[in-house]
Amino acid sequence: MAFFSKLKDRLFKSSSRLEEGLDAIVEDGGEEVVEVPAEVPVETPVEPETPQAPPEAEAPAAEDAPAAVEPEPVVEPEPIADPIPEPTPARDVSEKPVEKQSLLGRLTGRKPAKPVIKRELDDEMLEQLEELLIASDMGVDTALRVTANIAEGRFGKKVSTEEIKQILADEVTRIMETVAKPLPIYPKTPQVVLVVGVNGSGKTTTIGKLASQFKDAGKSVVIAAGDTFRAAAVEQLQVWGDRAGVPVLTAPEGSDPASLAFDAMTKAQEMGADLLMIDTAGRLQNRQDLMEELAKIVRVIRKKDESAPHNTLLVLDATTGQNALSQVETFQKLADVSGLVMTKLDGTAKGGVLVALADKFGLPIHAIGVGEKIDDLAPFDPQEFAQALTGSDKS
Repeated sequence: MAFFSKLKDRLFKSSSRLEEGLDAIVEDGGEEVVEVPAEVPVETPVEPETPQAPPEAEAPAAEDAPAAVEPEPVVEPEPIADPIPEPTPARDVSEKPVEKQSLLGRLTGRKPAKPVIKRELDDEMLEQLEELLIASDMGVDTALRVTANIAEGRFGKKVSTEEIKQILADEVTRIMETVAKPLPIYPKTPQVVLVVGVNGSGKTTTIGKLASQFKDAGKSVVIAAGDTFRAAAVEQLQVWGDRAGVPVLTAPEGSDPASLAFDAMTKAQEMGADLLMIDTAGRLQNRQDLMEELAKIVRVIRKKDESAPHNTLLVLDATTGQNALSQVETFQKLADVSGLVMTKLDGTAKGGVLVALADKFGLPIHAIGVGEKIDDLAPFDPQEFAQALTGSDKS
C-alpha cells in the first residue's frame, strides 16, 4: 500500500478541492446532530457452578470406631455495646465532581455520543455536488450520472461529510473497476508496444519506467527511439536504457521514424526480445501532417507483422483536463489506441478527468504516475485512486 499512501499525499490538489468542497456543501444548510454509536452486544455472564461438597466418607465399622467423647459445655458470650461509628470526613467542596458514564453505557460498552454535522440530501445539495464534480473535471455527463447514482435510495436522508465522501468513492470505484487492467503480455515475440501522445505528456519517461519494470520482472526488452526529431528525447531514453540494462536502438536525427520502427522490429526478432517498445514524437491532435506520420508508422510496422502493434499506449497528461477526451478520440481513430497511461496526477486539481475517460471510452487504464522516480508509476488500482481522490478515510 506504499503507492496508495504516496498517491494520497501527492494527489493533494484534486483531493483537497473535493474535500473542501464536500465540507462546504454539507456545512451549508447542515445541522449538528448527536450520533449515537451502535450498541455493542453484551454477553450474559455465566453463573459459576456451585462447587459440590465431596461425598462423605463412609462411617467406619462399629468395632473400629473410637470411644465416644463427651462434648464440653458451650459458654454463651456476653453481649457488648454497639460500636460508636467514626465521624464521616467533611467533603472538600473545592473538588470537582467526576463525570461518570451511565450504567447502561458502561454495560453496553458505548462511547459517549459525539456531535456531527449532517445535511439532508435534497435537490439543492445534489446540484452543488454536480457543480463540484464538474469543477474537478469529471465532465457534465459523468457528473450527472454520478450524482444520480448517489441520490438513489438516499434522497431525503441526512448525510455527513465522511458519509458523502465514502459514497462518492464507492461510485468512482464502481465506474473504474472495469477499466483497471495491467498491460497484457502475449506469447508472440517480440510484442510490439507503440507509445503515442502529445508533446510533453511524459511518453519518454513512461517508456523508461515500463521498460525497467518489465526487465525486473524477467522480460527481455528493447527500446526504439522513434522521436528522431528531438535529440533530447533520444538522450533521455538512453539514460533510462543504461539504468535498466535495456538496449536502445537509435537513428540519425531527422531520419524517417517509420523506417526506424521497421528496422527495430528486425533487430528485436534477431535478439529474441520479449518486448519492443517504440517511442514516437509528440504530436498535437490538431496537426494533420503529424497524425498522418503516425498512421504511416503503424502501416509500416504491419508490413513486418500484420498483428502489430500489439499494444498502442496513449500517454495522457492529467494537467490537460478535459482536453484529454479529445486526445483519446483523435488518437483512437488513427492509431487504434488499446490502453491509457495517465501521468502528472501529482500536479493537477483535475484528477477527475480519469473518471470521465473511463466513463466515456471504457479503455483499459494500465498505469498512473505521480512523480519522476521509477516507483512513481504503478498499476492502476480503482479503489486506491477513488479513496485518494475523494479524501475518504476508509482504507
